[in-house]
Amino acid sequence: MRILDRRGDGPPVHTYEPVPGVPPVNVLRFDGRTTPASDSPTRRAHSHDFLGFVYFERGGGSLRLDNREWPVEDGDAYVISPGEVVGAGDGVSAFYKAQGWSVSFPPEVLGSQAPGSFLSWHAHPLLFPFVGGAAGGVQRLQVPSNEQPLWSERFSALDRELSGRRDGYREAVLSHLTLLLVDLSRLAADIVGDLKLNDESLLAEVFGFIEEHYGEQISLKDVARAVGLTPGHLTTVVRRKTGRTVLEWISERRMSEARKLLVQTDLTTEDVGWKIGYGDPAYFVRRFRRAHGTTPLGWRRAGRP
Repeated sequence: MRILDRRGDGPPVHTYEPVPGVPPVNVLRFDGRTTPASDSPTRRAHSHDFLGFVYFERGGGSLRLDNREWPVEDGDAYVISPGEVVGAGDGVSAFYKAQGWSVSFPPEVLGSQAPGSFLSWHAHPLLFPFVGGAAGGVQRLQVPSNEQPLWSERFSALDRELSGRRDGYREAVLSHLTLLLVDLSRLAADIVGDLKLNDESLLAEVFGFIEEHYGEQISLKDVARAVGLTPGHLTTVVRRKTGRTVLEWISERRMSEARKLLVQTDLTTEDVGWKIGYGDPAYFVRRFRRAHGTTPLGWRRAGRP
């Protein structure tokens, strides 16, 4: 896989040129020993038409994502969604002393290997952290210190497979990438904590209320009342910051729990619907099929060996 610059108005856009027979995954190790030239694509601000994230084993300097600048610290993981403009912030020389890894891939990379691969990328459970990044979603996550060696090994294993190209490496590459995405999605599971880290106190309140009450029959008015805003104002703010409405986030949280319950428990479809706030089993099935392209029972069969 080669990454090319597409130029037009504004920063260059990095895009993929597929290499036949090679998994469309790119992994890069940066070790702080070299500083890119002033005109290097890695130093200039740019955007992507693919997904990516960066993990810092050792921090330094700052990273700029769209109009926001983040200090880079040990254990930081930054989610980069399609369209976000990314580049080094102030203190460029300090930034290029940082150490870590980056990985990039197109949305369809998981293909038929992944559970729920019939989903569009923005609804895929493992790609959920990338949703709404450019609109103010979760961008910066913190890997706990006791998990940082595991993250480094995940990237190293992925790099070894891509470099060695031994028999079975295509399947191994997708497996290692999936494990990294599982780790990432688990970090992003504490969305309230992440929003507080990203200084998004209103969104933290909204998601905190949804987390506590998604199993009840809550409405937009209930959420608005809890955060002290009118329903219309809250809808405008949340849509502007995340690209989704409050009701869409309530539905996404319910569907996330439904996916988990269907695979990890033997609850009936009716009981799963009750647990996530749907009193009408038929309505739950319709909503699930609309969101996932299959019935709850179809999801359960696909997710179990």
